[in-house]
Amino acid sequence: MSPAGACAILKQAGLRPTRQRIALGTLLFGEGHRHLTADDLHLEAIDEGISLSLATVYNTLSQFDEAGLIRKVSVSGGKAYYDTDTGDHHHFYIEAEDRIIDIEPGRIGVGGLPAPPAGYEITKVDVVVRLRRNGTGP
Repeated sequence: MSPAGACAILKQAGLRPTRQRIALGTLLFGEGHRHLTADDLHLEAIDEGISLSLATVYNTLSQFDEAGLIRKVSVSGGKAYYDTDTGDHHHFYIEAEDRIIDIEPGRIGVGGLPAPPAGYEITKVDVVVRLRRNGTGP
């Protein structure tokens, strides 16, 4: 994605297109659907010669998440992946590889959710199915 394309996405989401947001948006949205951590994106930025701190990457990803541009997927120990596909879907977490992949749409259903406490509403349900090799597969 070009910087101009990233700038347009940011403006449409109501975010001011700063140099850091444009640079990270260009990396994030330039390769199609992705799952990555803040550390992954920080390393990509460094590889591309973009100078910014890891804290800036975390803050920018948080802003992108709040604006609905990406989706945060929490896994073990507070570790988070950021998903560029913001549509309703769930994930497998492959423990040994420390990565997530999408579960095919329509393959999982969630029912019987409890009523939220007074004054709250359910906004999203994220299902992360943890996988471990059992020794019988490839």
